[in-house]
Amino acid sequence: MSDEQMIVFIGPGMMAEAMVKGLIERAGDEPETMRVSGPNANRLTNLANTYGVQTGSNNRVAVADAGVVILALKPQTLPAVLLELEGGIPPGALVLSIVAGARIEMIMAGLAHEAVVRAMPNTPAQVGEGITVWTASVSVDGKQRDHTRRILGALGQEIFVEDEDYLDMATALSGTGPAYTFLFMEAMVDAGVHLGFPRRIAEQLVVQTVKGSVAFYEHSPNHLARLRNQVTSPGGTSAAALYFLEKAGFRTALSRAIWAAYERSVQLGKGKKQGPVGED
Repeated sequence: MSDEQMIVFIGPGMMAEAMVKGLIERAGDEPETMRVSGPNANRLTNLANTYGVQTGSNNRVAVADAGVVILALKPQTLPAVLLELEGGIPPGALVLSIVAGARIEMIMAGLAHEAVVRAMPNTPAQVGEGITVWTASVSVDGKQRDHTRRILGALGQEIFVEDEDYLDMATALSGTGPAYTFLFMEAMVDAGVHLGFPRRIAEQLVVQTVKGSVAFYEHSPNHLARLRNQVTSPGGTSAAALYFLEKAGFRTALSRAIWAAYERSVQLGKGKKQGPVGED
């Protein structure tokens, strides 16, 4: 597949913008080789002015000359878009879906198209520091897989998996992971303010602590548990804090939260609507 083929984004949201930006700034793609389609005229105008990409509001017309069609939609809007695009994807094109919970089989059937990749990026993709897990239908050939790696690589790291079930797991772990991280950081900042720090200083301390901890891990051959033990002196402040976190069920709460996100991803794939939190 030629890198000069038209890449068409269906859905002008933040993740589509992150992919456009990444392809232009990090992969060296020309804006003229990208088109974004969707109903939000103001959003389309902003993308055209910012990045120089083509835009349009008719999805079926937008994909007519596509080499790659990227579905960057909310799950609840996917059925209508699939109906609109059914039979309209060029035979040699690749469809790449980043729609949470939407399984390959459903997309293939809805579009009447066989070459489909399903991917789960996360929010840090917007600054080129994302991680994307992806898989492909059997009809996706080697060149299309290479092209997928190039597109997703513009967002950060990418991991290919054979089993599509891993996509729902990735949605819960890495896709939703930034939300857990931001909540954890927010709680730390609030605790710092409670101690007496000005919020600006508390934020600086927390952000650099998180960044530094990740950098320290990446430069260390040790397991996470060993790194934690290295900063936990017997009878010290870290020991006291960790004892309280364990007693409060920190690990269990986090594990249950990730499992809840996984179950919700599976439900989205089955077309189920969201019920009240905690209900089956």
